[in-house]
Amino acid sequence: MVGMVLDITAGAVALTEALVDIESVSRNEQPIADALESVLRGIDHLDLTRIGNSLVARTDLGRGERVVIAGHIDTVPLNDNLPCRNDGTYLHGLGTCDMKGGVAVALRLAAGVPEPNRDVTYVFYEAEEIEAVHNGLRKIAEQRPELLEADFAILMEPSDGGVEAGCQGTVRVDVRTRGERAHSARSWKGVNAIHKAAEVLERLNRYDARRPVIDGLEYHEGLNAVLINGGVATNVIPDECVVSVNYRFAPDRSEAEALEFVREFFDGFEVTVTDSAPGALPGLDVPAAKAFVESVGGEVKPKFGWTDVARFTGLGVPAVNFGPGDPSFAHKQDEHVPIAQIERCEQVLRNWLAG
Repeated sequence: MVGMVLDITAGAVALTEALVDIESVSRNEQPIADALESVLRGIDHLDLTRIGNSLVARTDLGRGERVVIAGHIDTVPLNDNLPCRNDGTYLHGLGTCDMKGGVAVALRLAAGVPEPNRDVTYVFYEAEEIEAVHNGLRKIAEQRPELLEADFAILMEPSDGGVEAGCQGTVRVDVRTRGERAHSARSWKGVNAIHKAAEVLERLNRYDARRPVIDGLEYHEGLNAVLINGGVATNVIPDECVVSVNYRFAPDRSEAEALEFVREFFDGFEVTVTDSAPGALPGLDVPAAKAFVESVGGEVKPKFGWTDVARFTGLGVPAVNFGPGDPSFAHKQDEHVPIAQIERCEQVLRNWLAG
């Protein structure tokens, strides 16, 4: 798909289909970034900056307020779910929900709202679906932080067409048990590390999730084994077993507090942190956020999962999630997005920017 030409006039639904059909699994975003750049370079009212395979397009109209509208352009790996399929009600395929429908909406706004009532920074960035060290938004913040300065940010993550405020933090750890190798015919000569991991799993089975209420929104934490690895050969008693655990914590806890909880939970075991990211408080008391929520209407919900709303919050920019697609279908083989939600999200944002 290198050299793909996007038709910005075809409408947000057709544009979503075209973007989905440009395969952009994390670390392979150059073709889609090139296609987006070819559109954005031709828009006179935008100043464009490219950093790696991330693009930042800004209006500079001297408005009294600036907002960011952002979306990542990468996807999780393929699962026999390309090319895009349109059944008249839904678009089906990898990235339809997470989050090329939102990217299409943002691209349409960037091209089609030349004089918004507030200055807008559009950000299309790479590598959100993998380790934070590769995250395009992180790289922009490190190299050109002034490009992300704003009063408010909207992340076009799938939110079922409503506002989802804040987000959970995430900690990933490896819980390691150790034993002693021996021939399996003489197992009593060794110590089975996999068997010792049973206590790790039992503690997880007994876990009782916190459900704190923050600014009227109820968050639901989770602590789960997501990978397990151990064993040498079928005739060897294993001397090591690693249970990888993911803790999704409510934003009233800091990363340090979350990590302390995990270490205490697995007291007596060897715990190694492999990844960590803070959550984000709802921040709905900011005037720009209030105005946006009033414009969208409907019930505000908490965000279950980590998004780059937390990264914006860390930069001092209050942010919410708002985009087409039910997030429960993100990363699934049957990923899909309602066509009506794509169209509604575009219209809501267009009305808000035209105000």
